[in-house]
Amino acid sequence: MSQLIQRPTLEDMRLSPGKKARLYQLLYKYGPANGTLLVLPIDQGLEHGPRDFLDAPEAADPDFQFRIALEGPYSAIAVQIGLAERYYPEYAGRVPLVLKLNGKTEIPSDEAPISPLNATVEDAVRLGALAVGYTLYVGSPRQDEDFAQFRKVREDADRYGMPIIVWSYPRGAAIEAKGGKDTVYAVDYAARTAAELGADIIKLNVPNVDPEKLARAPKAYQRPWTVEEAVRQVIRSAGRSMVIFAGGERGSIDNTLQKAALCMDAGATGLIFGRNVWQRSYSDALTVTRSVSDLMKRYGR
Repeated sequence: MSQLIQRPTLEDMRLSPGKKARLYQLLYKYGPANGTLLVLPIDQGLEHGPRDFLDAPEAADPDFQFRIALEGPYSAIAVQIGLAERYYPEYAGRVPLVLKLNGKTEIPSDEAPISPLNATVEDAVRLGALAVGYTLYVGSPRQDEDFAQFRKVREDADRYGMPIIVWSYPRGAAIEAKGGKDTVYAVDYAARTAAELGADIIKLNVPNVDPEKLARAPKAYQRPWTVEEAVRQVIRSAGRSMVIFAGGERGSIDNTLQKAALCMDAGATGLIFGRNVWQRSYSDALTVTRSVSDLMKRYGR
């Protein structure tokens, strides 16, 4: 399991010209601009509500994150359509846009989640986006609806030459019964599922290797894992789809950099760090961004 995973290239991915052209811009014109991706998401306002901003009131204004994305600089900013319509025009052409096409609130339980569409690939083209984002709930009792909804998005994205980033999240009672949504088993299944369904880039959480949780997972996963081995495994399961890892809740700058290095060492194409960046003061957010970006420059090609 110590084998280094080779991150896929644009040539490896067998992309259409439109997708290849847009991904080339994300990989080589913006952000680290060396074949890696550094994405700033602010879809948490829908997914978590305003609670993420209570201890960081400056961040409640989306212009705060757009300015960070511009000055960072980031490869792209990922937002829902309302923020794209209201805030992106001022930054169009200077900050690449990833338009999230679906989303939900956290108010209902996660027992049978599905993330409904609220925007289209046509909206993304109209707004000048370089990619679209889609949240997929792997293991949800409603995954049949989710798969069908995603199929339509994939067909539209293929028609318009628009890359798809899939937020691939294990969810539901069946996942919890097998150890939980953050185990290497669950994240590994989410990686493979997104690749099977046609994701160009897959957003994943760093997997948990707690042996007590894995004792409830399928037998193949019931063995000792290091976090490094688990990260390599989920990247391997993504095949020729690129993988970016989430930063999660705000931690110390040292922990953020350690997580970034672990993921990139294992073969990730990039990182999607939101709260770990914008739940800080503006100057601290840029300090973290530049430290992460400097680290990522070691992995370009």
